[in-house]
Amino acid sequence: MPVKIRLRRLGRKGRPFYHIVAADSRAPRDGKFLEKIGTYNPITNPASIDLDVDLAMKWLENGAQPTDTAKNILSQTGVMYKKHLMRGVKKGAMTIEEAEAKFTAWVEEKNAKVAKVADGINAKASKIAAEKMKAETAAKEAQAAAIAAANTPEPVAEEVVAEEAPVEEAATEEVVAEAPAEEVVAETEAPAEEAPKTEEN
Repeated sequence: MPVKIRLRRLGRKGRPFYHIVAADSRAPRDGKFLEKIGTYNPITNPASIDLDVDLAMKWLENGAQPTDTAKNILSQTGVMYKKHLMRGVKKGAMTIEEAEAKFTAWVEEKNAKVAKVADGINAKASKIAAEKMKAETAAKEAQAAAIAAANTPEPVAEEVVAEEAPVEEAATEEVVAEAPAEEVVAETEAPAEEAPKTEEN
């Protein structure tokens, strides 16, 4: 039975999550599998891989063939490098202790690189978040200043009202001053009408 190390897709639409499994090559992609080796989450940045190295090594030594994507994942986690070192041990090029020391040094170096990349991504994300917060704060302050300016009355309007008030008082004084003049005209006209009546008598 040909065995392949491949990915088994899980997760909802647009949010994939994979199990790394050893399965019969004739089985469907998301169907039956022989053994789960690890998990792979491509959504995180950088992608998170949780793999059992010894279990993957056992399946590779038994003849399991990884797919292209699975082979890349095995290379990133150091499984393919450990397989190369074990081949050297079998040929007598090095001892198991030397191979384990080389593999441990390689894993530490790889983890340091991944941590450095993750720190750079986190620093960039925090910087973008700080700039966004600063822009939002400036926009809120500008909006608050505009609202405060719209709610405060203008001092120019009060001066205009104060200047118009005496003008109205002057107009009322002119009307009052005009009233006695009309009464005087009426009094002068009244005796003129009575004069012709006395002549007829």
